[in-house]
Amino acid sequence: MEIIYTSKFRREYKRLPDKIKSIAEQNEKVFRDNPFNPALDTHKLHGRLKEFWSFSIGYKYRIIFEFANKDTAYFHSTGNHDIYQ
Repeated sequence: MEIIYTSKFRREYKRLPDKIKSIAEQNEKVFRDNPFNPALDTHKLHGRLKEFWSFSIGYKYRIIFEFANKDTAYFHSTGNHDIYQ
């Protein structure tokens, strides 16, 4: 799976703690192989974010993304649960 990082995602990613970045990199490898791997807890979002999906980085952090097609995803945002607001 090809991943395209938005500028917003890149800015937010730089602010993450180093430990979370390490987990995010591991989870990204899993995501590339299978975006719906149960370890990621991938789920469709609701409300104003209903066009997007999310997966977990540990317990507290998330990545919000959308599928462009079956082989490409855009990573839009990352952070704790506050990114949903």
